[in-house]
Parts: sequence; structure tokens; C-alpha cells
Amino acid sequence: MVVIGGGPAGLMACVAAARAGARVLLLEKGPRLARKLIVSGGGRCNLTNRKPVQELIQHIPGNGRFLIRALQEFGSEEIIAFFEGLGVRLKEEDNGRIFPVSDRAATVAEALIRHVRELGVTIRLNTPVARLTYANGRCTGCILASGEAVPARAVVVAVGGCAAPETGSTGDGYAWARDAGHTITPLYPAEVPLTADEPWVRERTLQGLALRDVALTLWDPRGKRITTQRGDALFTHFGLSGPAALRISHYVSVTRLKLGDVPLTLTIDLLPDWSPERAGREIQGLAAAEPRRLVKNALRPLLPDRMIPLLLTRAGVPPEVTGSHFSRAQCEALVRAVKAFPVTITGTLSLRKAFVTGGGVSVKEIDPRTMASRLVRGLFFAGEVMDVHGHTGGYNITIAFSTGYVAGRSAAALALEEREKGENQ
Repeated sequence: MVVIGGGPAGLMACVAAARAGARVLLLEKGPRLARKLIVSGGGRCNLTNRKPVQELIQHIPGNGRFLIRALQEFGSEEIIAFFEGLGVRLKEEDNGRIFPVSDRAATVAEALIRHVRELGVTIRLNTPVARLTYANGRCTGCILASGEAVPARAVVVAVGGCAAPETGSTGDGYAWARDAGHTITPLYPAEVPLTADEPWVRERTLQGLALRDVALTLWDPRGKRITTQRGDALFTHFGLSGPAALRISHYVSVTRLKLGDVPLTLTIDLLPDWSPERAGREIQGLAAAEPRRLVKNALRPLLPDRMIPLLLTRAGVPPEVTGSHFSRAQCEALVRAVKAFPVTITGTLSLRKAFVTGGGVSVKEIDPRTMASRLVRGLFFAGEVMDVHGHTGGYNITIAFSTGYVAGRSAAALALEEREKGENQ
């Protein structure tokens, strides 16, 4: 059997297939394996998330329920046990995120590649595939860019999407899937920074300001809440980035696919653990404690210093107002600004700048128990080439490992069955 793509999904497919007894050939078009894995998690590799399956699904907005069977078979606990079995020491950080103790993604990648080699998988680097071959309703192998034909009883396509093309994911698998009759759902950037159109964005007033543990809420043009995501955020020269903003990006992209290039409103709650009433008491208390002090200076212990002028402007509070002249109405207006600071979102950065591709091979045409094509026998898919994706936090690599394992195990079973039939004829 053949596995196309040497990323986390493809490598795990090789492991599962080789452990099942299949002869495996891994084809990678680039000069190195695991390129995306090595840069993941800021170079630290957040290799999974230790949440139960049902909680994991809540963090996979891209067809999470399709993945339930795969995650039950090879989910976070199995991934953890697998890498610990390879001698990789792991640690758990906040929100269930699992990292290598070394804080080096290379530790994970090297252990995985070493194990693939130990299992006897044949690896061919710098070997791009031009197309797959089909006959009589089944996949029969592939043709390399060099023109060489590679026959196979089963093929696993694990070439990723088209986000972060510098890691080798350039959307090759979509054309192959279309040739087999598969539907490719619209592609869009996910886990990508947001763009915004505000004077203070254009003037870079807040560029580089990091917000800790805030709540971002996205609203549709009718004022209906789409989603709220909590976490850190970062103001940039074009809009917003950081974990919470990246999670919001899926919903921005999907909403704009439905409604067109409409601006959307995002509000930032700077004090998400406090009710408006408590926020009002705290703000009023700071102002009253030093009646001669400017309110904008009194607020510094509570709010990001660089945001205070914008918050006051939003609330209609003069910058020269002191605590003794700070009215109840001004306080209430300031609380509204603090609890729902508005940002006009115009979209996201491009798919090339995204961490993850939304869309892909339709999961309606893939068996969730095996990752096999429902249309062509012998064809399997794994990872981001499918219309599946999760938020940041270890979810996307979990998807890659989980679907790669199931696809590899299933492809091996078919290849061995076909080989046995051929030998008995």
C-alpha cells in the first residue's frame, strides 16, 4: 500500500499500517518529513489535548461529529500512550494541552520518524505525485511527476490542505479526489488572524497590545450572537490575532461564505468574570478613592493602559474628567465600553497565512469508521485534506493522528485482504 504525504497524518497512517503487517511505501514530495509538525505549537508541538471525546468535539467546529469513531479508537489517551511508548516524555499544561517535556517539536517528530523507519516503511523523499490511477471502480496506485507508475492495493491521501504552503501543503489532494468523483467543499482560512477596519487599527494605536483572558463575541449583521470565545488576544497592525481571535476566524469565514463580504461586529469583554454591576462598582470605587486624580489614570490598575483613551472616547467621557466629576451616567457608559468594546471585522488574512484549511473532501463521501472513500474502493483519506478542522490547542494534530491511524489500519486490512485473494487465485 501507498501513503502520500509525510506529515503527522501520513506518518501515523504508516505506523498503523506497518503494525498491521502491510508493506508500506511513503511518498513525500518535499525534502523532509514532518515539516508542519516541527513548526506546530510555536515549535513546541502541542501534540494533543487531554479532553474526553465529547469535549474534544466541542473544539472541532469543522465536522467534529464525523470524527467521533476515530477519536474513540485512537484519541488523546492513545496518542499520549503511543508517544510515551516511544520514549517521549510529555507534560500537561493549561486546558489539557499536551507538550513534550523538552518543549521541542523536533523531539516528537524525530521519535515518530524513527519508529516509522524501524517498522520497515519504505520512504521516498522529493517524490511528488502527479495523479492517482483508477480502474473498475477502485484506486490502483499513482503516477509520479517523473512519470513512474506506482501500483498499490490501497492508497492513503494525507497531503494536508492548502494553508501554510511553506510546509508542503499546497492542495494537491483536491484534484485527485475530484478525479475520483469526490466533492470538494468550499475552502476557507481557519485559525487565522482577523482583519479590522477602525481608525485606531489603521493608525496602529494598539498594535502589539496583548489582552489576557478576555471574551470575544462575534455578531451577525442582524445583531444575533454567532459565538463567544474566551482566551488571549493580540492587537496587530491589521486587526486581531491571538488564540481567541484565531478561534473566532472559523465563524468569520463561514458567515462570510454564506452572506458575502459583509462587515461583522466583534465585541471584546475586558472583564469577562465580572457582571456589569460589579464592573461599575469597581470603576466607581477607583474614581472615588482619589477624587482629584484623572479618571484615566485611576483606571490603570484595572484596564490596559493603552486602551483607556479609546474606552473613554467610546463612552463619551472627557479625558480631563477627575474622580469628583465622574458621573454615574459616565460610569455606566464606560462599563458598556469595557464589557463590549466594538471592533468592525472585515474578514481574515488569506488562506496562505492560515494555520488550518477549512473545507476539503466532503466527509459525506468518507466512511467515518475507516476513512475510506465511499465512491472508490482502495482510496482512503486522512487529516486536513478532508473537510475537518479544530481550534488551536492540540485539536488539529489530534485529528491528524487519529484519522491517520484509522486510515492506515483500514488501508492495511484491505491491502492484506487483496493480497491474500491474489495469492489464492
